[in-house]
This record gives sequence, C-alpha cells and structure tokens, in this order.
Amino acid sequence: MSKAELFLQLEQELDVYRKMMTQASDVILDKEITKFPIMVAHQQELEIGIPLTGEDHKGLWQIHASTLEEFVQRQIIFPEKIEEFKTNYKDVKLFICVFVLSELGAQFIFLPRKAR
Repeated sequence: MSKAELFLQLEQELDVYRKMMTQASDVILDKEITKFPIMVAHQQELEIGIPLTGEDHKGLWQIHASTLEEFVQRQIIFPEKIEEFKTNYKDVKLFICVFVLSELGAQFIFLPRKAR
C-alpha cells in the first residue's frame, strides 16, 4: 500500500472521530487555552492530554485532546521547533491538527473539519 493509500485509509478510520475532535478543538479555542489545539490518535496506552474516548470505547483509535504547549512541555516538540510548527499549522477554522501514533510511526496530519 502506498503512503497516499495509507493516509486515505487513516483519514477514513479517523472520520468517525471528526465531530468529537472538532468539538474538542472548538472548546480549547473558545476557552483560549491555546491557539494550537492538537488531537492525539493512538492505539496503545498513552498519557498525554485529556482522553475524549472512554476506556470502554471499542473503536480502532483512542483520541485525546492536547495543546502545542503540552507537546513542548513533554519535549515532543522542542523549543527551537515551535516557530516551524506554528508556520506549518493549518487554519484552525478549516482543519483539525492530529498527532497520529501508528505502525507508520508518529506524524502530524491535518484533517479537514468537514468530511469530503
């Protein structure tokens, strides 16, 4: 499977969480917690952010809500990379920033807020 095909599959798998991630992002922005919300999609135990899916959740992914500031605090994003991250961060009104931990490794993706 090509990288593009894997990304499309991942986007389809995460689609069921799109509304939840959009709402969490909106709350973070409305409460002015950060200008850079980050949703975390993972399939193993992970302690970062606030869990949005419960332990009884039967989906493929667990979703947590986090922020750029927490990623810096936990040294996932190094201080010298903050400006580069902000430059690459897409318009929060149009996209959800998702940090995906999968068999492909760890990567940031930007899902459109609305399904295609």
